[in-house]
Amino acid sequence: MLEQHLVILMVKLAVAASLASILTRSAAFTQMLMREERTLAQRVQMALVSAVIFGLGVAARVVTRDAYQAVDLGLEGSLVMGMLGGYVTGLLAGVLISIPAMFHGELMSMTLFAAGGVLGGLLRDLAPDREMVWTLTFPDQALFRLLRKRELRPAAFSLMCGLVILLTEFLRSTLARFFPNKGVFALQEKWGDEGAWLMVAVYATTLLSVMLPLKIWNSKRYEMKLELQQLSLNEARLAALSRQINPHFLFNTLNSVASLIRQNPEQARQVVYKLSNILRRLLRRQENLTPLREELSFIDDYLAIEMTRFGDKLRFEREIDPATIDLLVPSMLLQPLVENSIRHGLSSKVDGGTIRVRSRLSNGRLQILVEDDGVGIPEAKLARLFELGIGVSNVNERLKVLYGDDYKMWVDSKPGEGTSTGIEMPEQTGAAPRPPGQPADALVGSPVR
Repeated sequence: MLEQHLVILMVKLAVAASLASILTRSAAFTQMLMREERTLAQRVQMALVSAVIFGLGVAARVVTRDAYQAVDLGLEGSLVMGMLGGYVTGLLAGVLISIPAMFHGELMSMTLFAAGGVLGGLLRDLAPDREMVWTLTFPDQALFRLLRKRELRPAAFSLMCGLVILLTEFLRSTLARFFPNKGVFALQEKWGDEGAWLMVAVYATTLLSVMLPLKIWNSKRYEMKLELQQLSLNEARLAALSRQINPHFLFNTLNSVASLIRQNPEQARQVVYKLSNILRRLLRRQENLTPLREELSFIDDYLAIEMTRFGDKLRFEREIDPATIDLLVPSMLLQPLVENSIRHGLSSKVDGGTIRVRSRLSNGRLQILVEDDGVGIPEAKLARLFELGIGVSNVNERLKVLYGDDYKMWVDSKPGEGTSTGIEMPEQTGAAPRPPGQPADALVGSPVR
């Protein structure tokens, strides 16, 4: 008989751990847990959700006439909700969870569960730091930290929580003993006198049934916090890389303006006007992704400036698949590559040359190719281009941040024949609005000279 009771206690722990683990798969529930400060409506919502979860266990035990005693985690659930949500959540959760037991005639259940929820809220208020509620340690660990590491506050709080949890189990046992006719359900009172060791096991099970969900949910919280930190880090890297590109582009453009001011003031005025359009776009708050048509429009403004210096020596052609024109690409994707083609491929070529941008879709992948027929890149330099080239390495780093390993970027070049830079990335669509009056294929097709 004793072995059977111990099996029930082990099953109860398994139910507590399994239930907590299953709930971590719910995005809504984990978001609810992540909040440290909650409005009244959010506290009530948390109580309602927990009432359904733990109330079903109480109902299952009641309906089966105590055949499934291990699934009843009503008191433990009330305590946990009080510790995580405060007085309102704990009290309301305790009252709602007890409803199935009340219908079964266990009239002291509501008082007990509500008291458990309030005690949980009291522990939350007494915590020196709210994070300590999540990082509770078992009594042996708390004693070790207290005696050896001299960590007084967290160890003392963990011991206090353990004592309160054991106190609630004592209250349950006492009420069951004084109200034997369905006053409240308690495992040890149903089993009779099985000795002191079984009593110790019951109290230990109650303690673990409260702490296991906290441990499991805290692990999920840490995972979510790490994901958020990684996301923030990625956004910071993208911002830093964007700031690296913009000054590089700006300084080169200002040099072009400076060379025109004395030779052709009217043309310099036009260049400054184009530059103001570019700066306005750069200073405008932007997302990390932008439609390809906006990138091509940006290239038009950039090349309009460069063509004032190169004249007919610089030619630009587009071969854009209409299906790709509204797909999302990283902001400032093409400009560094086009700039590289001009500065390193065509500027030193006497008769100038052509830059060609191609795009196409293939098996759900967007492929973009930037080609020039310039002087090319020596093989020794090509091998280290992703380390040495500001524009190429910058684009590659931003692609890596946005897509991880789900992209490809390559550079092919032959001295005297030109350079080709290719990018392959996932197809991404968005609802970015098209500028008024501009058709979808406005940037597709004809070469610019």
